[in-house]
Amino acid sequence: MAGNTGRAGATVAARVLTVLGAFDDDHRTLTLSQIARRADLPVATVHRLVAELVRGEALERRPSGEYVVGRMIWDLGLLAPARSELREVASPFLHDLYGATLATVHLAVREGTEVLYVARLSGHQSVPVVSTVGSRLPMHATGVGKVLLAFAPPEVQQRVLANLTRVTPYTITQPGRLERELVEIRQSGFAQTIEEMSLGACSVAVPIDVAEEVVGSVGLVVPSLRRDRDRLVSALMVAAKGIGRSAGP
Repeated sequence: MAGNTGRAGATVAARVLTVLGAFDDDHRTLTLSQIARRADLPVATVHRLVAELVRGEALERRPSGEYVVGRMIWDLGLLAPARSELREVASPFLHDLYGATLATVHLAVREGTEVLYVARLSGHQSVPVVSTVGSRLPMHATGVGKVLLAFAPPEVQQRVLANLTRVTPYTITQPGRLERELVEIRQSGFAQTIEEMSLGACSVAVPIDVAEEVVGSVGLVVPSLRRDRDRLVSALMVAAKGIGRSAGP
C-alpha cells in the first residue's frame, strides 16, 4: 500500500497506479472505501478514478458493489515476457496433445497461492470444466495446481495447507493427506485429481521444467483415469519436455 502518492500534487497517472496497486494477492476484492484507504486517497478521488477504470475494463464492479481487477489488466499481463513466451512456446505442443487425446488441455502457472490458467484447448467431446483462460482456481483441487504446489516454496505450501476449502465432496481437505500426495507427486512426476474440482471430471498433470526450475504445468481433463492414465501421463511428459527445451536458454 502506498502513502506518498496520495499527497496533493501527485499526477493522475500516479494516482491511477496507486489505485491499481491497492489490489494484491491478499486483497483481490475491495470496496471503494477499502481502495481509498489502501491507496491513501480521498474517497471522492477514488470514486472518479475507479469509474474511469471500470469503463476502460481495467477494473470490474461486481453486483455486490466490490471491485476486482478487470480483463484489460489480465490481457496486459499476458504480454509480460515470462507468460507470453511460455504460452507461445507451448502452443504447438498443446495442439498436439489435444489432437491426440481430444481432452481439455491446460497450461497453467502459479500465482501466489492459486493456479492461473494461461491457455486452454477444448472441443465438443471434451469434459466441461470450470476453468477459463485467465481464471484462478484452488491449487489443492486441480491437477495442474497440485503439480505447482508440490514444487512451490515451503511458505506457499504452508499457506495453502492452512486453507483447504472443499469444492466438491471429493476435494482433499486434510493437510496430512495432501502433504503425502505432494511427496508422491515429486517422486512420480505427475499429479491427478478425481472429481475434486468438478463432478464428472478427472485430471492429470505434469510439471514444465526450465533450467531445473518448475515454471508451469500442463494438464488434461478427462471423464475417467481408470484406463488411460499411464498413456495420458506419457503424452504429457513428452509435451512438457518439449516445452521445457523450447523455453530454455
